Amino acid sequence: MNTMDPIQVFRTEAAELFEQIESGLLDLLHDLSNQDQIDAVFRGLHTLKGSGAMFGFEALAAFTHHCESAFDRVRKGEVQATSELVAAVLEAQDHMKALVEKPNGDHDDMSQKLLAKLHAAVGGKNGHVAASQPTAPASIAVAAAKTASTNWSIKFRLPDNAMANGTNPLGLLDELRELGECTITVDASTIPGLAEIDPTTLYLGWTIALETEQPRSAIEDVFIFVMDDMQLEITEIKAAASTEQAPNQTAPELVAEPVAEKKQATTNTGPADAKSNKSAENVRVPAERLDELMDRVGELVIAQSRLSQLANISANIQLRSVSEDVERLSGELRDTMMVLRMVPVGSLFGRFRRLVHDLARETGKTIELETEGETTEVDKTVIERLADPLVHLVRNSCDHGLEPPEERRAAGKSPQGRILLSARQQAGEVIITIKDDGRGINRDRVRAKAEASGLIQPNAVLSDQELLQLIFQPGFSTAQEVTNLSGRGVGMDVVKRTIDTLRGTINVVSHPGEGSEVSLSIPLTLAIIDGLLVRVGNGRYVIPLSAVEECLELSVEDDMRSRGRSFISLRDSLVPYLRLRELFRTGSKPDPFQKVVVISTGSERVGLVVDQIIGDHQTVIKAMSKLHHDVATFSGATILGDGDVALILDVGHLVLEGQKQEAHLRAAG
Repeated sequence: MNTMDPIQVFRTEAAELFEQIESGLLDLLHDLSNQDQIDAVFRGLHTLKGSGAMFGFEALAAFTHHCESAFDRVRKGEVQATSELVAAVLEAQDHMKALVEKPNGDHDDMSQKLLAKLHAAVGGKNGHVAASQPTAPASIAVAAAKTASTNWSIKFRLPDNAMANGTNPLGLLDELRELGECTITVDASTIPGLAEIDPTTLYLGWTIALETEQPRSAIEDVFIFVMDDMQLEITEIKAAASTEQAPNQTAPELVAEPVAEKKQATTNTGPADAKSNKSAENVRVPAERLDELMDRVGELVIAQSRLSQLANISANIQLRSVSEDVERLSGELRDTMMVLRMVPVGSLFGRFRRLVHDLARETGKTIELETEGETTEVDKTVIERLADPLVHLVRNSCDHGLEPPEERRAAGKSPQGRILLSARQQAGEVIITIKDDGRGINRDRVRAKAEASGLIQPNAVLSDQELLQLIFQPGFSTAQEVTNLSGRGVGMDVVKRTIDTLRGTINVVSHPGEGSEVSLSIPLTLAIIDGLLVRVGNGRYVIPLSAVEECLELSVEDDMRSRGRSFISLRDSLVPYLRLRELFRTGSKPDPFQKVVVISTGSERVGLVVDQIIGDHQTVIKAMSKLHHDVATFSGATILGDGDVALILDVGHLVLEGQKQEAHLRAAG
């Protein structure tokens, strides 16, 4: 039986908790009095501490306890939430991540340094964070006003699969003992006979009589990690009469007064259990299994294409019928598989809130990050590979783009800079835009730097887009000095190389004094695309269908008339075109009636002259070999139904070639 490593499961869940805590902290910065966000951060820290202790991450649990204690004081109104406290906990969270990744490392010095910052953030002496008892619950880790003891009756039963999922009831009982004097009684009434016992099932329940000075919320905090999936009943026990009785009086009668509704359990009682059905809706699957399944689906699409080709040349009606069924089913399976791999781009955007917060503190600027289109879905592989380019672009906007507050005031702007991250789908691509309202790109400085570096000749004629694209050249930087953020000229080069490997394009728009906008056009998926299969000479090629605008016929007369100019008139505008036969050096004569396939990226268009348009094709993308990685005209290859290989054209590169040809012809004319 293949079971997942429980430590790895905890690390995955801890990563999700870190995201929740960080998101809550950054939201709290906008309104430091928001009680909902304070409670959310406290719950996240409490859950992280409890689950860390459960899986043996004692150092993590002990350190997290201090942050939890600080937020418990904020939650109870003993201290106010401040930006210093948020910054201290954010920095502490980075240390928690290190404690998760390397639990046996030497972290003592860093722990003490961060605890000192946390101690100062909650008010010095009165803000003591209970360092002497790192494993005690947050509710008793801080000084509080002395209150009268209260008696509670607590009954709870965990789900049948609780221990199999990593929940240890003994840890819950230990936390209850730390709240006060308690008597624990075990309910073993549901234990079956020995022959029927399942060793992975939890059959026990518990009843606890607790006397504590802590409020009911402290008891609920013990169960906060498992409360939604358990039976829990908390009842306050009040005396019916005064406890000062005459010697001949009997002891006072105790009356139970329920103060909380019973939490219904998620137990495996049968198929009709709604909660069990809801829990089964989500299944955690390792990403590599999805990748393997995607590879199998790709092979199936290729096999289906071969079957369709055989069926089309066969007179067997039954074979054609089976081929059509297989084509339909493989198409549905492909679409389902593509949806499984899609994740919202918001999971990527969320990472940059912390980055912008830290950069604002480092640069002394006031920066607001806004996001749009977080629900836009992209292939998970694309999301993973976009992280680094977006980091460089956001850092560049914060450092180079946005001005310091005093400079913005002098320019009549708000002292607070603004960065917008947005995403939207357009045909088979996702457009991700990074926009700032800063000073814009200094074109004179870019040209001077490019000429000094030998990238362009002095006084070379360049279009505005060509000039702006120079910032993506290796080693290019307009920074006056090297800092922790920029100046080495490697960041934007990383952006360009990564987007090229994703078969994407970059468009830059900048207005002096108003800001800059960088748009990344990326295919929604890197696995299977819809393509247009064309023939050039004796070779067949695939053009991504998402880039195709329209197809036109180019007669021999039109071809001869345009020799030396290579332009076609398309609705009152001239569109340059490339003869792929000449570009690929096929050595063959053109067909009598050639076709022009007009493709575009953004606002730029170019025509591709081909001999024949064969039709649409489900294209399973195969990577080029290392020997061909520098062939810029092609972005990959695919296997056709007859077993031949067809190369996939790189649309971005061809459009750029068309622009260069247009600029050359215009200059010559």
